[in-house]
Amino acid sequence: MAPPKEHIATKTHLRSASDVWGTAPYPVIVADSSGVVVDFNPIAASLLEGAALGLTLSQAVPYWLARAHDETVDPAGSPAGEPHRPVYRGEIGAQSFEAHPTPGVDGNVVWWLVDDTDRRIAEQALATERERTTFLAEASNVLLASLNTDRCMRATAQLASQHLADAAVVVAPAAGRKLPMAYAVRGRAAVRGTVVADPSQVPGLSEALQGFPPVPSRWIDPGALPDWLIPDDFTGSVGSAAVTPLPGHGVPAGVLVLLRSADSAEFNANEEVFARLFAARAGAALSAARLYAEQSDITRTLMRDLLPPQLHCVNGVEFAGGYQPASARDRVGGDFYDVHPGSTQEEASLAVLGDVCGKGLDAAVLTGKIRNTLQALTPMAGDHERMLRLLNGALLNSHHTRFATLVLASVQRVENRVRLRLTSAGHPAPLVVRNDGRVEEIDTRGTLVGALPHIEASTVEIHLDPGETCLLYTDGVTEARGGPLGDELFGEERLMRVVAECAGMPGQAVVERVQMLASQWLHDGRHDDMALVAITAPPTTHLSAVDGHTRGRYTA
Repeated sequence: MAPPKEHIATKTHLRSASDVWGTAPYPVIVADSSGVVVDFNPIAASLLEGAALGLTLSQAVPYWLARAHDETVDPAGSPAGEPHRPVYRGEIGAQSFEAHPTPGVDGNVVWWLVDDTDRRIAEQALATERERTTFLAEASNVLLASLNTDRCMRATAQLASQHLADAAVVVAPAAGRKLPMAYAVRGRAAVRGTVVADPSQVPGLSEALQGFPPVPSRWIDPGALPDWLIPDDFTGSVGSAAVTPLPGHGVPAGVLVLLRSADSAEFNANEEVFARLFAARAGAALSAARLYAEQSDITRTLMRDLLPPQLHCVNGVEFAGGYQPASARDRVGGDFYDVHPGSTQEEASLAVLGDVCGKGLDAAVLTGKIRNTLQALTPMAGDHERMLRLLNGALLNSHHTRFATLVLASVQRVENRVRLRLTSAGHPAPLVVRNDGRVEEIDTRGTLVGALPHIEASTVEIHLDPGETCLLYTDGVTEARGGPLGDELFGEERLMRVVAECAGMPGQAVVERVQMLASQWLHDGRHDDMALVAITAPPTTHLSAVDGHTRGRYTA
């Protein structure tokens, strides 16, 4: 008996549809509304080895595709009719596919499987690169946020343990036999330490500390790593290790050692390259921090001799000093003072206050040279004019083109009074405040040093009674510009009035009051360096002789 015409038509339709799908470049599988496979093309047959007509999708295809079919068919038993049908994704074997449903005849659903393995790999690679780029940017910010070497080492180890390995160790160049190190385990804070160890025990470590390229991680036997390299908090055994140099500015900054446990995947070539990118940034930060530390040590050492000294009572005479640089960023400048004590109580001490042309570090360098020269000339402190001539010759023969003004004061305690010999070389005249509040301007004048072949200077001798003070100052005080309108000089007259109010005050109090009023006058305005030295005859008491006949003595 011949088959019904309807059945013949259906078979003819399926055959023609199969012929169409057979030429399709993608795997195609057709299922009815109940989830039974009714057709598929040869590509789908080779992809889905268990596919056969009459099987349900749950038997013929992976679970995610069978579930997608259930979601696609509406409750009435026919394909859902929404125009924007969702795309389903999943894996078949080692490949990744997008499954696109299309309505077919008789309520069937045609599933087109598009291989997107390469695209998914590219997307994952792009996402990984974005994550790595973000990490490197954040790492640079963290590493460059501090110029402290220890903090930078800890930050390097911490970042590496969080993003590159289960644990990280930063090894700095050896200091003698000691290796400065920083350890970090993922999820825990980094710690600093120092070990006495031989870096040659770790393959590639000695070479990396000298700046040589890293050795591949596959050449390192993790079981042979010494105990001093493994952090105390690291649990389990080391499964793989990578040694990467930290390049610095011309000199190696150290080495980064990455450790992974036996349960983690070993380092691959791509990860080792990324570790070098991170190491380059960490090495630059460490090198900058180390360079800053070295420069800070050098600056601190040099600054120790450039800063004005702390003054005190010398051979029965009270000395007080104050210094304020032109800029808060500069600790030294062109103003300076020194006191060179006499070798005995009877020998005069030499006080020096000066002002070098200019401000900042350049002026401070010449200041240091003048101070050293004057210290060498202290054996001839009794002859101020000769000292100034020799200093003038030394400055003219140097490469400096700056000049300076000076005032020299030979100070000697004579019983209860203080004898002063004052010589000015182009410097503002010293002021003396007497006990009754009178202020005297000492008339000593001279030419500045370091500018002319010959200089002239005159020496004046005065005496201070107990409680009286001689104030030496630089023109930064009188030329301080400020006041109510901000453009008026502090001036000599105002300074003399201030000093007159300080009659009977200790020398340190005189200095502090002048500094305070000058600073208030300035407000926040710009100013020159300011330096002051107060020489005070201490208040004394005359003691009678014990036997009632010999001369008594004075005590401070």
